[in-house]
Parts: sequence; structure tokens; C-alpha cells
Amino acid sequence: MEKVIAFFYCQNTPGSTEVDRQVVEKKYGNNIRLFPMPCGGRFEPVHVMRALESFADAAYVITCPVGTCRYFEGNLRAQKRMMRTKELIESIGLERDRVDIYVRSGKSGEKLANIVEELLDRASSLPGSPVFKKTERLL
Repeated sequence: MEKVIAFFYCQNTPGSTEVDRQVVEKKYGNNIRLFPMPCGGRFEPVHVMRALESFADAAYVITCPVGTCRYFEGNLRAQKRMMRTKELIESIGLERDRVDIYVRSGKSGEKLANIVEELLDRASSLPGSPVFKKTERLL
């Protein structure tokens, strides 16, 4: 069975339009799930935990560059929450690398598709989720 990766991303950054989302979904099919958020600051650890419990082998949050958040510090809040999420993931026996945050660089032309591809490469080194050895993956 192939890995399924969840991506929670700020939809206010260039290269994250609905068209960009559709292109990525068409390319990767059922191997990814994209969840647009109005701001990376809306990310809560429960989002990632629910994804890992239900269907995902790994989950990533993609935010806008530091200093460019439409809501001033949403991306900084997301980084702090991801640190807590990594600690929680590790405390239940999963690898910290199953979750992470990607802070966009601010380079013009940085597309959602490129970021997803980079994070999929990173996730490829992880073993399949031990959660789904005992339960069925919800698709």
C-alpha cells in the first residue's frame, strides 16, 4: 500500500490557489490530501492527530513566509503549535518526522506543487504508519 500524506496549507500565499490545488491533486491522486486554511495560524495539533489516526502516514503544515502573514503572526503560532505536536507524536511512540511545518521562502514563483513534491520526497524515507497495521485506513 502506498503512503498517504496530509497537507494543511495557508491559502493566502501566491501559488496556493484553487487551480494550483487541483493540479496537485490530479498529479498525486489518492496519495495526498490537501486541506486549505485561511491562515497557518488556524492549524491546531488535533488536525494532524486526526489525519494520522484516520488516513495519513505523515502530515505537514505549509505557511506563508515569516513577516508576511496577512494576520500578522499566524505562521509564528503555527510553528509553536507544531513544536508541541512533534512532542506529542513522539510521546505516543511515532517518529517526530511524521509531522512538520514548511515555512515558505517568499521566492516568487514558489508553487504549492513544488512544496508538495519536496515534502513527499522527505516522507518517502519514513516507514508506513504502524497505526494502519491494526486498523483500516479511512479513505
